[in-house]
Amino acid sequence: MGISGACRDLTILSVTPAGPVGGQHGCYYLEFDNPGLAAAVAGQFVMVRPACFGSDPVWPRPFSICRLTAERLTLFVQACGRGTDILCRLVPGDAVTVWGPLGQGFGLEPEVPTVMLAGGVGIAPFVEYAATHPAPHNLALLFGHRQPLTCYPFAELAQVAARAEAFEEKTPDDLPRFIELLEKTVAEYAGGLIVACGPRPFLVTVARLARRYGARAQVSLENRMACGVGGCLGCVEKNVLGQYVQTCTEGPVFWVEELSLSEDA
Repeated sequence: MGISGACRDLTILSVTPAGPVGGQHGCYYLEFDNPGLAAAVAGQFVMVRPACFGSDPVWPRPFSICRLTAERLTLFVQACGRGTDILCRLVPGDAVTVWGPLGQGFGLEPEVPTVMLAGGVGIAPFVEYAATHPAPHNLALLFGHRQPLTCYPFAELAQVAARAEAFEEKTPDDLPRFIELLEKTVAEYAGGLIVACGPRPFLVTVARLARRYGARAQVSLENRMACGVGGCLGCVEKNVLGQYVQTCTEGPVFWVEELSLSEDA
């Protein structure tokens, strides 16, 4: 799959709240018609700019592809800022410009035991990953979240052989307990393949554990982007050589050993 995809004007089919938590910081499924976007590799993303943005906000927003078929594109979006708030208030029939699929996706090794590590809305690309994986009996999922489980597409990964989830209710013991479970999982799959997506602290922890256990691991970064095609240099990430690489074109999925990946990078 190439690093750049087609630009299309799509139409919103539906905007559906995910679970009981709506409004501010709620999660939504956005479904679009698909008049010709190419097939995606799980982990790739699209840039989205609704017509109602006008001249403010200026920049489009990037989103991992949750599901892409010949008929429709599905995104899983958390309303967490001005742009995403506008997106989650769209109604059927609204026009949206979308370009993609973009970037590099997750590796696919059907015969290798593979675990998907997801944090919060980082579960989105694993819906596509599981749906297109030829050997779901070799897939497992560990999911950490801070909203009720019904607010996420956890049920849509029912075909995965093993699923576990941890609800972080912001009590003092939650985070250490989840990190302990994460370490146990990374150690278990050190001889297989680990694919991870979530907030930066989560990915930093995954990278640290993967290095500790010599595991083969890929992480999908959630760096801010303005163009998605390598033109603005706004999404760069430091690699192990101390050089900066573009997340949009060389990622968003990287092997852990390629990146320095720290909190302050």
